[in-house]
Amino acid sequence: MRYSSWARKTDSKQREIDTRLRVARLDVAMLAGALLWCAPAAWCVESEQDSGSKATEFFGNGAEINVIVHDGTGNPISSTAMVRLYRDGNIPSGEGATSHGRVRFVVTSLGEFTVVVEPAGQATLQKDVSVRSPGETQVDLFLRPAANTISGASAAGASLGIASNGGSAAKVILAPKAQEAFDKGLRALSVEKMHDAEKYVGEAARLAPGHPDVLYAQGVLYLKEKNWSDAQAALEKATQIDPSHARAFAALGMALTDQRKFEAAIAPLEKSVQLDGATANWETEFVLARAYYESARYPEALTMSKKALADAKGRAPEILLLVAQALTGNGLYAEAEETLKEFLREHGDRPEAAKARRWVEKLEARN
Repeated sequence: MRYSSWARKTDSKQREIDTRLRVARLDVAMLAGALLWCAPAAWCVESEQDSGSKATEFFGNGAEINVIVHDGTGNPISSTAMVRLYRDGNIPSGEGATSHGRVRFVVTSLGEFTVVVEPAGQATLQKDVSVRSPGETQVDLFLRPAANTISGASAAGASLGIASNGGSAAKVILAPKAQEAFDKGLRALSVEKMHDAEKYVGEAARLAPGHPDVLYAQGVLYLKEKNWSDAQAALEKATQIDPSHARAFAALGMALTDQRKFEAAIAPLEKSVQLDGATANWETEFVLARAYYESARYPEALTMSKKALADAKGRAPEILLLVAQALTGNGLYAEAEETLKEFLREHGDRPEAAKARRWVEKLEARN
């Protein structure tokens, strides 16, 4: 298989980019934790607060977007879910975690927005909303009913935290105390309060040691602590208990790639993409593309990196660099050069531009 030496090199800057995409973004977002960061275009509002017209008065032409996430029965969800807000399709305008199913954003400009909800262990939800006037706009999103969901009380005797119904695994709802500790652990993780995260995730694990969501939270905690082997162990157990936990499979793939076990990472990452189907997470696709590339599976790396780039919808233009590497791995040097030049034309002010220029020079030297 033909490829140039520069395309196989992953320097410290590239690893820094990978880590930011895979850990700082992916683990918290998929965890559906209480990330309280908001982009400059919007501010998260604590769901207990009632900012209402006061926010509008303060921000002038701004508006408040009130997001409510409902469960299968129509009630606001009791668990925590991550909510992201985008303006004009791909401009980040805020992130926040639900509390009692609600989260609010104050936006400083009107227009077209997209609300993306990522509940733990379930498919991503997305809804477009047009905000044309100041004031409050309510957005309701509904999770799919879980046919086999059972209460924590009826599963109290299930030693592994799952139960069977006609041969299929049923998802167990955490008991109130375990759910409270779990939610507090997510919030602590999202704001990098690692001492609190260890305390509350540990408490949730004590109360529900075999629950796949708790094991997933443990895995993400270990990932953030760069304890790759323990993360791998917790996430492997989560995926064994709940073979439909797409986020756990994605995080497991992440733990393996962080140990540079790229070939081993491919299977769980592929499983995550398969489980998510049409709603596959672009960050997962990006990690899978890199695992393919590092395993010298260049055709798959090219296909998946292009898909990640398309699904990211402009949110991560640095994926173009991986596309260029995959093109080079497949011997498509002219296309790789043009891809890098496209990146420089549109994103020449980004930190990765210097690397892209070096790669272009090396490709031009081949001619």
